[in-house]
Amino acid sequence: MTETTFDQPFPLGEPNDAFAQYFIGQSYLAPLTGGSTPVSNVTFEPGCRNNWHIHHGEDGAGDQILLCTAGSGWYQADGEEPVRMTPGTSVRVPAGTKHWHGASSDSWFSHLAFLTPGESVRNEWLEPVADEVYAQLPTTNGETA
Repeated sequence: MTETTFDQPFPLGEPNDAFAQYFIGQSYLAPLTGGSTPVSNVTFEPGCRNNWHIHHGEDGAGDQILLCTAGSGWYQADGEEPVRMTPGTSVRVPAGTKHWHGASSDSWFSHLAFLTPGESVRNEWLEPVADEVYAQLPTTNGETA
């Protein structure tokens, strides 16, 4: 981590190197539970976001649940307005929804993430969120980056 101290209730984890190619900026991953419904704490440095992506599944499987635990970030489904995520915000992303999530440009961000288990659950990574689109999002104090 950098000189900034980010206070959060779950471990920061290790640099998310296995998925770094799908992120702009540095993220960290801390697996919290295993089993049929693994839960991970994902932490994003300011300005870090993942690429657009789609979770796939069948018969109710593949929905993603995001629970913000610290900081300030964004979730956006394709064709919809961005949703600011602050501690206590929860989002259900139905399987098949193209979306992205990540930190505000001026804040660390952490969320718990899990997928509903079942048949044919997989992830499809797509293009990065364009800098021009991301720059239009308000910072934590309401200004644009």
